[in-house]
Amino acid sequence: MDSGFIAYLDSVKSRDPAARSRWEVLLYPGVLALGMHRIGHWLYGGRLYFLARIVNHLARFLTAIDIHPGAKVGRNFFIDHGFTVIGETAEIGDNVTIYQSVTLGGTNPTTGVGGKRHPTLDDGVVIGSGAQILGPVVVGAGAKVGANSVVTKDVPPGATVVGIPARAVPIDSIHYSPGFIPYGTPCGEDVDPSRVGIADLEREIAALRTEVETLKRTRQPAPKTKSA
Repeated sequence: MDSGFIAYLDSVKSRDPAARSRWEVLLYPGVLALGMHRIGHWLYGGRLYFLARIVNHLARFLTAIDIHPGAKVGRNFFIDHGFTVIGETAEIGDNVTIYQSVTLGGTNPTTGVGGKRHPTLDDGVVIGSGAQILGPVVVGAGAKVGANSVVTKDVPPGATVVGIPARAVPIDSIHYSPGFIPYGTPCGEDVDPSRVGIADLEREIAALRTEVETLKRTRQPAPKTKSA
């Protein structure tokens, strides 16, 4: 086998603890879909659009993964499971991981820049299952999008965003969970963006309680002294 292809299989295996061997990785729908996309993209680049679409539809039928032949895909791209849709002007960097039921969707062509209407994922991005990345946004290198999040704005490099709409988690997920984070979703209540607002409210409540106690003490009548 070509050393580059072996490196790709090993990169997939390193991101999926269920894989026991390279041969098993070869059966993954995401690997088959990517291989067929390479063919379709080559035909698309040669303006053989109808043939490219045939390859695209065959890949979708076999894998339940729909990668438009016009999409640009980098090295070591891994789709874990299926039911993923990637639009025509999407651009995907190296070592990107996408889980099932993800959409890299487009917006109205008139709102794009130079026809760019689908997302750009930089190197090392992880997209959790069910996430929707919509429009010509950029997800920066090393960023993570949690499961079922909806992203409509750019995501800074290295950030972890969750929720609808997606917002950055309040802690550094790299220190919280070092290494590869499956599904792009660090677990635990302390990474919930709503915790920031709750913590602020708790501090305000504590301050108000202190003020109330102070007012109570200042308004208490002075103790009466007994007359002789």
